[in-house]
Amino acid sequence: MNALASRLNQAQPYVLGIFRIVLGLLFACHGAASLFGWIGGAGGSGATIPGGTWPGWYAAVIQLVAGALVLLGLGTRGAAFIASGSMAYAYFDVHQSQALFPLQNGGESAAMFCWAFLLLVFTGPGALALGGLFGAGGTSDAGRTEEKSATVTA
Repeated sequence: MNALASRLNQAQPYVLGIFRIVLGLLFACHGAASLFGWIGGAGGSGATIPGGTWPGWYAAVIQLVAGALVLLGLGTRGAAFIASGSMAYAYFDVHQSQALFPLQNGGESAAMFCWAFLLLVFTGPGALALGGLFGAGGTSDAGRTEEKSATVTA
């Protein structure tokens, strides 16, 4: 079992990096769809959200920009914090008024995005992040994760 745990610990930063990339891409696609009508547009109707409309247009801008930053691994923790907050707002303002549970009110994606981005706030971007190339703290998050794993297992 220790060999398996060791292998899983070694893969952790890379799996976290892939998770971050997919999450950022999905979030950015939501924003692009709402702003530019791409991939079916707002609500799948092909429509766009009129500029400056509260809160939809601002939410779409947050989705596009924060999603792109998370996807690239640039300012991941800050972008994830803002994205998580915007999804919490979306859930409690839009969905919760319709019913208590996400399955009843259509808020599953808002809840999942909220918690997934909150996870990135605490874990950081993992491996494969461009932020590590620009000297964010001097070492990559992958290196810090490996150091933490070595400390915990020692």
